Amino acid sequence: MSKLKIAIIGTVGIPAKYGGFETLTEYLTKNLANKYDTTVYCSGKSYSEKLENHNGAKLKYINLHANGVQSIPYDIISIFSSLRFANTLLILGVSGCIVLPLVRLFSKKRIVVNIDGLEWKREKWGNGAKWFLKLSEKLAVKYADVVVADNAVIQKYVMSEYGVQSELIAYGADHVTKEVLSDELKDEYSFLAKPYAFKVCRIEPENNVHMILEAFSQYRDLNIVMIGNWVNSEYGKELKGKYSSFENIYLLDPIYDQQILNQIRSNCFVYMHGHSAGGTNPSLVEAMYLGLPIYAFGVAYNKATTRNAAKYFNDKDELLGLLRSIDAAELKENSASMKRVAEENYTWDKIAQQYAELF
Repeated sequence: MSKLKIAIIGTVGIPAKYGGFETLTEYLTKNLANKYDTTVYCSGKSYSEKLENHNGAKLKYINLHANGVQSIPYDIISIFSSLRFANTLLILGVSGCIVLPLVRLFSKKRIVVNIDGLEWKREKWGNGAKWFLKLSEKLAVKYADVVVADNAVIQKYVMSEYGVQSELIAYGADHVTKEVLSDELKDEYSFLAKPYAFKVCRIEPENNVHMILEAFSQYRDLNIVMIGNWVNSEYGKELKGKYSSFENIYLLDPIYDQQILNQIRSNCFVYMHGHSAGGTNPSLVEAMYLGLPIYAFGVAYNKATTRNAAKYFNDKDELLGLLRSIDAAELKENSASMKRVAEENYTWDKIAQQYAELF
């Protein structure tokens, strides 16, 4: 009996080296390689070496960027290409779903769409982009056979906004491991000698980078190490210029060596999560699986992900209050709760099985 043919659309590609959807695709293909005949669409612009296969999946390249404005034609081309052979399309994100009404005129292929984290709400988009993404989301929900929400808050939104019951599937995190600090790294980064808070993210207003840095500029008893793309925006450049001179604030450029990044993250005193948009954030569930104590921005998405068991702040003063009342026993309890929630909910074996049931 021939295997069901699955096409995975909407990511930069695999081997994963970009973000959440790419990591999801990496572990879906790894866990389900023997079960399905899988094809993953990849951005030809992002891979100098174009492998034909990875994790048992075939790789097809589209010579466009998978993000930004090119994501729209990139996804649309991938969708039409996959219709020639796939039984089921897994579309990650809504950019290309603008064409689903047309697809439904001539195809009954099974379409599963993960609508991501309400992309149209993000501050970085202008009004035109927000309108387009909201329309794409609406069409994705209307024309997909199955809608996947990665967070309980997103699931409730889909029901209240569109009257559609979506499937709740988050992300795995058991690919991350706690690392011991190497002597070389200790020599390179002086801040590793003392307890430090840690955050890694895109440097965008919606991640509340400014709020966290302002709090630490007023609370000097704990170092903060923040890694991100500071030079990619005026927002980032302004923050780096304003806060780099503080002795307890360390603003590092992106670190692409995963082992080095994991060593720094694994050994932090407390993990800061400032994201205010999106659904279940992969970096948050990874921090939870590492058993890091977490101080998170108190938006509903983060509370749902952490099952209300982290510590939360909604402004600079609330964060300052948390920092000034740090208690070793509370941090230990926070750490244990985060690890337990992650082990129960955020493992790739469980996530892959949930997707398999939809296929």
